[in-house]
Amino acid sequence: MAATTSGAIKARLEGLAFGVPVFRDGPREGQACPFIVVTEALSVGMDTANGDFGDPGAELTIIEKVAVDLVETARTKATAGTARATERYGLAEAIAHALHGHALPAHPAKVTAVRVTDIDRFPIADNRVRTSITVQIHRVLLPSEVTPA
Repeated sequence: MAATTSGAIKARLEGLAFGVPVFRDGPREGQACPFIVVTEALSVGMDTANGDFGDPGAELTIIEKVAVDLVETARTKATAGTARATERYGLAEAIAHALHGHALPAHPAKVTAVRVTDIDRFPIADNRVRTSITVQIHRVLLPSEVTPA
């Protein structure tokens, strides 16, 4: 079982054998493309559709926004003066499809919904393409997340 949201997403994506390494919060120094970076808790809000906010013992659910960034090399030199695309078109969509609706069983909290809300492709810079997949995870708020140890 993963200890975090990003760990649960990492476990899901690595289990699918896309052939792309997955990192939490950033790649290791000098990491070659392609790679995936998962950044959790971009925002966290209460899921007002679930939970009794008047009962301190009630199970509360939150909506956690996560970014799953796919970084790829855009082009490689083919011949003198020409280049060919090396970006794996459709890979970002395949990743989004693999996450949308998946229960993330490796997550330490009970997950009630996983929704992909956006896929944004950012302009090529330094011969790299970054596609950012925004994911909303509806899950239980763990007591360990709010109670000091």
